[in-house]
Amino acid sequence: MATVTTTALCLLAGAILTGCGAGGSGEDRSAGDILDEANATMRKLDSVTVDITNRTTRGGTVTSHLVTDLDSRCRSRTTWAGGGALEQIRLGTTDYVRPNRAYLQKWKNNPGLTGEQKLWVKTPVDPAGTGDGLTSCERPFDSFGTARKGGSTRVGGTEAVELIVTDKADKEGTYTFYVADEGKPYLLKTVYKSGAQHTTTSFSGFDEPVDIRPPKPDEVLSVGD
Repeated sequence: MATVTTTALCLLAGAILTGCGAGGSGEDRSAGDILDEANATMRKLDSVTVDITNRTTRGGTVTSHLVTDLDSRCRSRTTWAGGGALEQIRLGTTDYVRPNRAYLQKWKNNPGLTGEQKLWVKTPVDPAGTGDGLTSCERPFDSFGTARKGGSTRVGGTEAVELIVTDKADKEGTYTFYVADEGKPYLLKTVYKSGAQHTTTSFSGFDEPVDIRPPKPDEVLSVGD
């Protein structure tokens, strides 16, 4: 479970910050220059919404929805095939986590649970990693491999340039990045495809206000304070 989620979240990476391209249109700039500019733009954001759909031949489909300030405040919901779901609110060094009944029945070995789980668990953020499907508010937007231009397309009504990236470390997979070709050069979407996995990551809500608050006190169970 954690492996599938971590793999999905790792594919949020955009492009490496090695310096912006020297202006000009998408036609006279290299794929690397376009990715550099998109990466620089994404890293300057104060907030973004990230939606991921990760399909694997063995693990089924995992989806996640994340709203984040790209620093220390975010809220997410991850859903697994079979109905298991995990909600998370991260505020600084505190996590609030709420699994649903299907999640507890399958992954916490509690088949006798019949009522819906309504309480949030309050716990300190674990700096060791993203165990149990938890996510970080930060996103690196790092790059890898070799990029080349694809065609032009539209993503959610926005003109976009398609950039195809291959990497020697992953001979079976191909990454496609879609960068806005009008307005600010946001990274709009990434798609990863291999024989065993297909992951689509979409970005939206660029710099929109983020209103992330803790749950009500009577809905919280504190652990490890």
